[in-house]
Amino acid sequence: MKTLPREYLDDILVRLAHHSSALEGNTITLSETISIILHNQVSSSRSIDLREIYEIKNHEQAFHYLLEELSKDAPLHLHTVKEIHSLLMDRLQYDRGQFKSVDNAILGADFLTASVQETPLLMQQWVDNLNYRLEAASTEQEKIVSIAESHIAFERIHPFADGNGRTGRLLLNYSLLQHGFDPLIINSKDKGIYLHFLAEQDATGFGQFIETTLAEEQQRLQRFANKEQQQISPDSLD
Repeated sequence: MKTLPREYLDDILVRLAHHSSALEGNTITLSETISIILHNQVSSSRSIDLREIYEIKNHEQAFHYLLEELSKDAPLHLHTVKEIHSLLMDRLQYDRGQFKSVDNAILGADFLTASVQETPLLMQQWVDNLNYRLEAASTEQEKIVSIAESHIAFERIHPFADGNGRTGRLLLNYSLLQHGFDPLIINSKDKGIYLHFLAEQDATGFGQFIETTLAEEQQRLQRFANKEQQQISPDSLD
């Protein structure tokens, strides 16, 4: 993982928490998300459901765990997947960090998710296959396609009782950051096309979407890098 400006990491966290939660129906705004995560306050003129606040706030601990694991330069493990889910679902789900115990379904989907019996083996295969493909990939495009396909596969397995979308998007970023890419923030306004990629298993289209979005993200990252370079360090004042 390449070194990212500190303020940019806060920016990623805020946008990821807001948009990933909004994709699941959370109504907390971006400005409210900034207040909750960066200032540990709920600044709003309206009444906000406590569950929605936890959905936002939990991204903080999950994201920091992700960065800590990436600093070890370790490949993705099954326990990493479960821990990210556990942190995201803190105070929200009694069986957080554990695979589903009853079969589930995705609203409006025309396919069945993996059964309870299949899930542990499928998830181990999912981790092993993703690590193998990323290690074997010789180009950035091959890596992006592998990451896109694995994200679609994860959402179709739907290994947890709840929180699969938010967990899957953090895992997607784990792979991107681990292999030197910028983070991917799927804007809530792109929900329709994102869900289309998942429903149609369109890894090619999703991969192209990722590439385009990452190119835009690179410009944002550069602005934060420029700002950090222009700041005067205390040592330079001596």
